[in-house]
Amino acid sequence: MTITLGAIPQLDLILLGLLLVAWLISGWLSEHPPKSLPSVSLLMEEYRRDWMRTFVTRNPRIFDAQLIDSLRQGTAFFASASMIAIGGGVAVIGNAAAVQRLADELPLPGTGPDVALRMLPVIGFLANALLKFIWANRLFGYCSILMAAVPNNPEDPVAFHRAGQAAEINITAAKSFNRGIRSIYFALAALGWLLGPWGLLIGTVFATGILLRREFASASRRVILQREP
Repeated sequence: MTITLGAIPQLDLILLGLLLVAWLISGWLSEHPPKSLPSVSLLMEEYRRDWMRTFVTRNPRIFDAQLIDSLRQGTAFFASASMIAIGGGVAVIGNAAAVQRLADELPLPGTGPDVALRMLPVIGFLANALLKFIWANRLFGYCSILMAAVPNNPEDPVAFHRAGQAAEINITAAKSFNRGIRSIYFALAALGWLLGPWGLLIGTVFATGILLRREFASASRRVILQREP
């Protein structure tokens, strides 16, 4: 089975470009929102700093250890799921007969090579998600070490400094995790290309709309904004 990139219609190329632009812009807006409209991701950064400031005076610190461990488990789960999905996608592309049967049995436009070609953006987004989740997992590990280095005595002059370091590493890990989640959303959007260019457009619009709504207009955001009772 031969996959020819040059055979992609111009409309499809334009919509693929739109998919990439939507992915980049939604990520930028989530991490660099307007000051008058902070995103959930930005709001949670201050809560993470609050967590580490509270962590210094909490005794015992078993709850904090369990929480950071659950964050690592979450990143490990998504990394494993992404790896399995990538393997499945590569296996489908590598099996010419299976791809051709898929194209024949389902109402998908194009031949087997066309279907295989349209799986490439999906695998690309999943690969990016995998790398982000792996890095987030490692950063949460760094964070746990920094937390362990915080002195038990809150009066120690380095206690809050080290807690602040842990908070910033925690925030960086969360950014990487969120980027991985966004890549999964857009991998699902890219699946719309299997239905043709308009399927890709609809998938892009839906993925972008869902992500932006959850960052800027969700019920959870309204709750998070209520920092004071």
